[in-house]
Amino acid sequence: MTFSVRITVRGYELDTQGHVNGAVYHQYGDHARWEFLRAAGISIDDMTSTGIGPVTLENTIRYHRELRGGDEVEVTCAFEWGDGKTYRVKQEFRRAGGELAAELTGVGGLLDLGARRLLDDPKTRWRALARRPAVLGL
Repeated sequence: MTFSVRITVRGYELDTQGHVNGAVYHQYGDHARWEFLRAAGISIDDMTSTGIGPVTLENTIRYHRELRGGDEVEVTCAFEWGDGKTYRVKQEFRRAGGELAAELTGVGGLLDLGARRLLDDPKTRWRALARRPAVLGL
């Protein structure tokens, strides 16, 4: 099952051409990632109480179709686990009819908030934090 959240495009998120401003896609992606973690049973308080926090190291957006004011957009989120200190994040932005509007791919990690360094093996850390690790594919 793919995790997703539905967002309605608001007028103040539009640029001068009348479509969603590019920076807003990042905000939509962030919102979907936080909701994804919440669905897995992870809260901000859970992370900060253990001295860790997620960081975005890279984001790339590929635009396919415009989103305009009032459009409903479904934003998906999936983590892809590998080895090392990072993981990949894959997100799609789909219009109400299922048409692909954009794709966001990113690289993330977990930061030790005291040492200000990436933690080894984020997959294991996420699994330990999650009340429902299966949501994260763990």
